Amino acid sequence: MSGTADQFDTPTPVVLGAGQDIDPPLGGEVAPLEALGASGEEWTRPHSNLWADAFRRLVRNRLALIGLVIVSTFVLIAILAPLLAPYGQSEVVDVRLTRYGPSWSWPMGLDKNGRDIFSRLMWGSRVSLMVGLASYLVILSIAIPFGSIAGFYGGFVDTILMRVVDVIYTIPQVLLVMLFVNARGPSLTNIILGIGLIGWTTEARLIRAQFLTLREQEYIKASRVAGAGGGHIIMRHLLPNSLTPIIVAATFGIPTAIFIEAALSFVGVGIQPPQASWGQMVGAASTPADIISTPHMLIFPVIAIGLVMLGFTFLGDGLRDALDPKGND
Repeated sequence: MSGTADQFDTPTPVVLGAGQDIDPPLGGEVAPLEALGASGEEWTRPHSNLWADAFRRLVRNRLALIGLVIVSTFVLIAILAPLLAPYGQSEVVDVRLTRYGPSWSWPMGLDKNGRDIFSRLMWGSRVSLMVGLASYLVILSIAIPFGSIAGFYGGFVDTILMRVVDVIYTIPQVLLVMLFVNARGPSLTNIILGIGLIGWTTEARLIRAQFLTLREQEYIKASRVAGAGGGHIIMRHLLPNSLTPIIVAATFGIPTAIFIEAALSFVGVGIQPPQASWGQMVGAASTPADIISTPHMLIFPVIAIGLVMLGFTFLGDGLRDALDPKGND
């Protein structure tokens, strides 16, 4: 019995040959785990990004896409007008064919001076879009510092600045721009300056309201505790987080500037002939006799103004919904 016990109690030594390894006891389970880990490293989780999410929501909005197509089309026409326009903006096709109706040769007809309306619309798009974009840059250059200072510092500074804004805001914008252009003379530069120097009040109030909300956030308070100055906080934190309403406001402010330029040219204090302008074309074709006998001279520039304003409006509505952080995918 003792020999039998020794036989079971004493372990049998294992002799390994040269180069022979002992397999791990769980070798069959380690291989699938390693494969799973390798596949997990190759798979990366997509990071959430405000602009990527906004673009995804924007392309799902059909009206916004229509607006984007309209705006992009007119921008391309304005850029390529010297190449696409069959005639110059003041080139007379034939003085014997004044007020000629739409035809295969001239799709939108000729005006009272025998000039191609289709070509003049292309050249006029350059003026309208230049006024809209350039004047809004002037607006932002005034509204951003004005609204930022009022919204960040508040108190007495905010009160004084906002009273100035209220005084300017109560006067009709078109009237002020008209007075400015009349005082300095009608030209494209003066129209841009007039719209920009007078039309910044709405954007300033928008930026101020945004800053008043953001300055109470925890990260702003932490920056103040850390010793950051007002200028650093505004440029580093507040202004970047206010870009969304500024971008949306631009899509509504640009068509407003285009409409003001058209109104000034309509009454004769805007763009002067022979330079082409949509408002000037509408004003030249607005007599009762022209409306009845040659309506094509009025219809096409009115459609162009309406399409541009409609495109920016659709795009602005889509951007406002797409950039809303509470939007759902």
